[in-house]
Parts: sequence; C-alpha cells; structure tokens
Amino acid sequence: MKAPELRQIAPDFTLRDAEGRQVSLSDYRGKVVLLNFWATWCGPCRIEIPWFVDFERQFKDRGFAVLGVSMDEEGWDAVRPYIARMRVNYRVLMGDSMVSDLYGGVESLPTSFMIDRDGRVARVHIGLVSRSEYQNDINALLDQSHSGNGGPVAGRAAARGTE
Repeated sequence: MKAPELRQIAPDFTLRDAEGRQVSLSDYRGKVVLLNFWATWCGPCRIEIPWFVDFERQFKDRGFAVLGVSMDEEGWDAVRPYIARMRVNYRVLMGDSMVSDLYGGVESLPTSFMIDRDGRVARVHIGLVSRSEYQNDINALLDQSHSGNGGPVAGRAAARGTE
C-alpha cells in the first residue's frame, strides 16, 4: 500500500445507479472506498462480489463503502437481474469509457481501487486477489486517521499504481 503522502486524489466522476440517481465518488469523501470495476460476464468478478457484500455488511458502520462500476456493454438489462440474484447490498453504477479513462484505461476486469478517507488512491488491484488481501487493506485504511488534506489528482499512471 502506498504511504499516505504518496497517494494522489482519485479522479471524481458522476454516474447513475440502478434507480437512475446520480452518484459521485466525492459523495463518499470521509469514507474508505473499495471502487470495483467489474462485469457480469467476468468469472473472477463472480468470485469477488460475495466478498464485497460481506465487507459492506461488516465494515459499513466504521466508515467503509463498496462502490461497484459495471462495465457491461448491455447496460442495466444485464446488470439489474445479476445484482438482484447476487443480493448485492452496495451501490452499483453503470460505467463508461470516460470513467475508465479517468482511471488509466481500465483494461482488465476486475480492477479495484482502494481509496482512503481523504479520497486518495492507496492501492490498485488488477485481477483477482485474495479475500484476506482486501480485508487487510480495508482494516489498514480504516485504522488510519483522516488528514483532511487534498493532494494532486491522480493521473493515468498514478491511478494504475505505477507512479
């Protein structure tokens, strides 16, 4: 995980959820956010989603939120029944190429960004990682104090964790 002073601000975006409401990443400032890019056809995503449901339930009262960004080309027709069947208890948004580009051009699914309470990218996971790795990240970020400081906005390389 990046040291707090090396983290850059996660690019803000606004997308619509399944009910058509506009949701911005900045709405979650002050919380630790697991920002997950996924799709219904993605095998590793199917493994992670039940973990994320558990994390949302387990950690939400400590200032944690999962925010899923579906990259399904079929849109809500594919996603709504899937999230109902999987009993997803966290906010799911419909992604687009603009948001993907903001985060360095998300090319692999799943891709997850661990964002600290100050809205800064602390770690990027590309592909499937273990449940315990996510849990360790969540606990470490929840235990860190909130600085209230901003910082530079992450560019393409920073969003991918390569800066």
